[in-house]
Amino acid sequence: MKSLPYFCRGEVVRGFGRGSKELGIPTANFPDSVVEHLPADISRGIYYGWACVGSGDIYKMVMSIGWNPYYKNTKKSMETHVIHTFKEDFYGQILSVVMVGYIRPERSYDSLEALIAAINNDIEEAKAKLELPEHLKLREDNFFTTAPSTSTAPTTSTPTSQLINGH
Repeated sequence: MKSLPYFCRGEVVRGFGRGSKELGIPTANFPDSVVEHLPADISRGIYYGWACVGSGDIYKMVMSIGWNPYYKNTKKSMETHVIHTFKEDFYGQILSVVMVGYIRPERSYDSLEALIAAINNDIEEAKAKLELPEHLKLREDNFFTTAPSTSTAPTTSTPTSQLINGH
């Protein structure tokens, strides 16, 4: 995939409400405006990379891009699981991510248990791959140091969701 690494950021919006409740694996969802502008060669599937909420610390992440066939979604989504335990939700904050690699295509599963097992395998694979030197260096990319901070001051001229590839 020639578009990797791929850098993007956007406001965290409410998703389907399944990540934490049904799966025990919380996800942060990007708005449609980010999903709709993915490059054509970023196919459906599971990716890994780095994520930062607001101007906070940078953590490993896995991301599902697609229609989540187990749930038969009718809308394409980008759901990011940041591999860190947060004390509270961060809806409305800016999530900055760099997708650095591809794990596997999107699949359907026969059971919720099989889906959860696959996600946990993806998380373990992401943790390992992100230790490679070529991936570790992206954790230090200036994209994260220039990430916008979340502000309570209203702005009308700057969109809260934007795509950035190359910086």
